[in-house]
Amino acid sequence: MGKANMENYFKQKQSKGDNLFVPYIMAGDGGLEVLKERVLFLQDCGVAAIEIGIPFSDPVADGPTIQAAGKRALENGTTLSGVLKALQAFKDERKVPIILMTYVNPVYRYGLASFAQDCATAGIDGVIVPDIPIEEEKFIADELQSESLAFIRLAALTSTKDRLIEIAKRSEGFLYAVAVTGTTGAREAYGEEVKAYLEMLKLNSSVPVLAGFGVSTPAQAQTLSSYCDGVIVGSTIVELFHRGNTEKIQQLIQDTTHPAIIG
Repeated sequence: MGKANMENYFKQKQSKGDNLFVPYIMAGDGGLEVLKERVLFLQDCGVAAIEIGIPFSDPVADGPTIQAAGKRALENGTTLSGVLKALQAFKDERKVPIILMTYVNPVYRYGLASFAQDCATAGIDGVIVPDIPIEEEKFIADELQSESLAFIRLAALTSTKDRLIEIAKRSEGFLYAVAVTGTTGAREAYGEEVKAYLEMLKLNSSVPVLAGFGVSTPAQAQTLSSYCDGVIVGSTIVELFHRGNTEKIQQLIQDTTHPAIIG
């Protein structure tokens, strides 16, 4: 497990000509007892990795769909330690890389060293912390490095070119390119500005560049994938799981992963 596992898994997928598709799910939405079922279902659908969100009371990067899922998960009593234990229980059944998305407060309260160690024990490969800027990341990046976990950075459209290049150079596992301004949630279209931004990041990153925030249809996902290496889809996956529409999830992954399907 760890960053090497993620990099190797991505290379395997890309060697087949596939776009990388990373779904996001909220841990504890529907109860922690469905986490294993959902992860293994997504693994069987052929995803490149799975991003698992930790519910938090002040999710500043998340739009209404993921906020609602987080609220449901918190009402179910979901905790960071509970998620790590649930993931550890079936780590031997997983081959797909697992990325944990959490805000800094739960990590700080858990204890940095304990968090990194328990992530490694649970078979997690990488961590995203969206509310830590690069100027303040060292205290958590060093702990993750000691356990060979990828610290996945986010790039924003509103950042300067110099800052984006610096973020791209530091990236591990993959670079999370936020393709909209604002929070997560479905958007209608992406302009030339996004194309130039993604192509610039790809030019400066030694790891795959994945576009996220606002991706909801196969057409959008394929458009963005043509500018970088693939996409992260959150709100749509969360809502489809909430409705129990797994067939549509499978179709979205298939249509996005294999570019030949949509003309």
